[in-house]
Amino acid sequence: MSWDTVRLEWNDDVATLTVDRPDALNALNVETLEAMGEALAEAADDARALVLTGAGDAFIAGADIKYMQDLSAEAAQDWGELGHDVADALEAFPAPTIAAVNGYAFGGGCEMALACDLRVASESALIGNTEIDLGIIPGWGATQRLPRLVGDETARRMIFLGERLDAESAAEAGLFGEVVPDEDLAEVAAELADRIAAQPAFAMQTAKRAINQGLEGSQTSGLDYEKRAFASLFGTHDQREGMAAFVEDREPDFE
Repeated sequence: MSWDTVRLEWNDDVATLTVDRPDALNALNVETLEAMGEALAEAADDARALVLTGAGDAFIAGADIKYMQDLSAEAAQDWGELGHDVADALEAFPAPTIAAVNGYAFGGGCEMALACDLRVASESALIGNTEIDLGIIPGWGATQRLPRLVGDETARRMIFLGERLDAESAAEAGLFGEVVPDEDLAEVAAELADRIAAQPAFAMQTAKRAINQGLEGSQTSGLDYEKRAFASLFGTHDQREGMAAFVEDREPDFE
C-alpha cells in the first residue's frame, strides 16, 4: 500500500515508518493517523524491529489543532479513540519499536514516542505533553504511560505545566535511552534496530509481551505470565540453538 502522509520502508527485516508532512512539522491529522494504523498492520507480520520517525526537522509536532478546535465532545471522543488505536498498535506491535525523535515531539507526538519500546533522540529534540496550554489534557495515553516511564512527580510536572524538555533533560528523566548528534540519529536508530532484528524473534516477542503484561496489571499477574512465557520457549529452535551455541562456544544461528 502507499499513502500520501506516511512512508513505510524496509531494510531486510527492519521496517521504518516515517510521518511525512514536513511542511506541517508532521502534525497528525485523521488521514495520517489512519495511514499509520494501516502501515503498522502491514508491517506487523514481517518486521523484526520497527523505527518510527518524522520527515524533515520534526518528529511529530503534535496533533492537528486546526482540526481539533471546533470538535464537539462526541467528535472528540472519536478523535481520541483514533489516536489511541495507533498508540495501542505501536505498543502491541509484535516486534520491538524504536522512536527516533528528531526535533519537536509535543502532545500527540510525545504520546506516539511513549508508545514505542525504546526512544533515541537527536541533540535538538524537544519533547513534552503540552496539551494543558490548549485547555485540554493528553488524550492518546500520556496520563498512563508517562508516569510509568519517568515517575509520578516528573509526569505530573510535565502534564500540569506543559513542560518541554530538551534532549539531555529528557534523557536524565528517563524519556530517552540515548541522545546523539542530529546527523547521526538515523544511523544510530538503524543500528539499534538491526541489533534487535538479529535476536531470536519469538523470544523477543515473548519478552515484549511479558513486560507489557506487567505494566498493564499487577506484579503478581505479570510474574505468573512470565513463568508461563518462559516455559513456552523451551523446545523452540531458537532456545535449542542458543543454548547449544553457548555450550559449543560459537555464535548462534537464530531463525
